[in-house]
Amino acid sequence: MTVMNLDKLEVWVNARNFAVIVYKEVVPILPASEKYNLVDQLKRAASSIPANIAEGHGRFHFLDNVRFCYFARGSLVEVQSHIALAHELKFLPVEAYQKMSSHAESLGKQLNNYIAYLKRSKQGEKEVPAGYNVHEEPAAYITDTFEPNSSI
Repeated sequence: MTVMNLDKLEVWVNARNFAVIVYKEVVPILPASEKYNLVDQLKRAASSIPANIAEGHGRFHFLDNVRFCYFARGSLVEVQSHIALAHELKFLPVEAYQKMSSHAESLGKQLNNYIAYLKRSKQGEKEVPAGYNVHEEPAAYITDTFEPNSSI
């Protein structure tokens, strides 16, 4: 169904479902005056969680995958922060806040377990991860001398 069996990756499926809940159950509760502030930030952070898991999953080296999972975890904590703020500002009822907090905690544990699995499995360890460059000595760069007062 999806590229590289992404739909079989449980942490991605749960992260996607979490983002859908944010869009369908949290965003509609928030006031219209927050459309370009809290709502936009919340939607970006929520959609970033499964997107980063997916991007990491598409990488060949486990360190790249772990790095994108760290980004996903950061986005998850950002969502938790926005939800806590919305609750504190009385935009989000206690029940919705507790439901989302519980779901976020569960997803965070699953994401941490997935990161631990990736580190143990070291999939693609023979590949060169992103951020690591093959070093080559640069060739000499020769230019003609430019004389500012000469005509071209």
